[in-house]
Amino acid sequence: MARAIPQLICTGRVRALLERLPLMDLNEFCATASEAEQRIAMLHYSFMVQTYVWGEAEAPRALPACLAVPIWQLGKSLGQPPLLPYSSYTLENWTLIDPAGPIDLSNVRVLQHFDGGMDEAWFILIHVAIEARAGEMLDEALNLIGAADAADPAEAGRCLAAMSLAWDDVNAIFDRMPERCDPYCYFHRVRPWIHGWKDNPALGDGLIYDGVEETGGAPQAFRGQTGSQSSIVPAMDALLSVGHAADPLRSFLDELHAYRPPAHRRFIEDIRAASKVRNFIEHSGAPDLKTLYNDNVSKLARFRTRHLEYAASYINKQASHNAGNDPDVGTGGTPFMKYLKKHRDEAEAHLLPV
Repeated sequence: MARAIPQLICTGRVRALLERLPLMDLNEFCATASEAEQRIAMLHYSFMVQTYVWGEAEAPRALPACLAVPIWQLGKSLGQPPLLPYSSYTLENWTLIDPAGPIDLSNVRVLQHFDGGMDEAWFILIHVAIEARAGEMLDEALNLIGAADAADPAEAGRCLAAMSLAWDDVNAIFDRMPERCDPYCYFHRVRPWIHGWKDNPALGDGLIYDGVEETGGAPQAFRGQTGSQSSIVPAMDALLSVGHAADPLRSFLDELHAYRPPAHRRFIEDIRAASKVRNFIEHSGAPDLKTLYNDNVSKLARFRTRHLEYAASYINKQASHNAGNDPDVGTGGTPFMKYLKKHRDEAEAHLLPV
């Protein structure tokens, strides 16, 4: 059923078709299946849930039990909210074309689609390629923490230089978004499916999960999938001690942290607790290290700037009369333009004097 979504959407009665699904109790599956198996189940169920909510003109008041119960069980087992998270939309939603080839845009395809168009696939795969390339950066982050602890300027310089090159590649991949994902198509054909039910005008207080006893029948409000749920940028913030002021926008960052896989959350938290990188470099007396540190902070800010530019052209400049797809509200339910500008400016403010 999940794989057939692109063919079912155009019938105009996708909800009636999804309601035919059997009500499956996945408690035993969650207790015995591997995390990988549970994540693939979450991938397909979360796409069906999003399709049920956004697949017809008016948003529903409730999810039927055949969707609500299984995704609630999967979310509880995996430690993530019961709707489409970034991890399902991107991190688990790809496969290699040539199993012996690299994880890059020339050799990956999407597993699960909504409408199945090229713009949707490219939007997802750009993020897949970014995540793949950033792996080296996150690896070097741990080496850099060790170098700072050991007061080893040579190793710290090597790590920062390697990370800077990885940032160049990440930003170059991000620059390719417009090649096959058009702003108009993104806003009207890709974005509508990935909204959540918190702070969304189309859903009021949220969505009722029929059959989920622990909710007591009360509407549940969860934020939609957004690239801000990726672990790359917050891990770099934690490593480089790029802080964000404690204000209402900071609360959005903190809230989105709970939408990441638990292992990702722990990774970011451990980096934040362990990193003495900025302090070591600031007091090292080595101008070259400060230059390399600033280079990484600047490229982190450049990534945020590009995100801001895309948010303006792909979302904010688009016209919509659909309450569920508001160009002024992010898919995570945030005032995204203000949010992105603030965090870009805060990153740039952390450059060290050389």
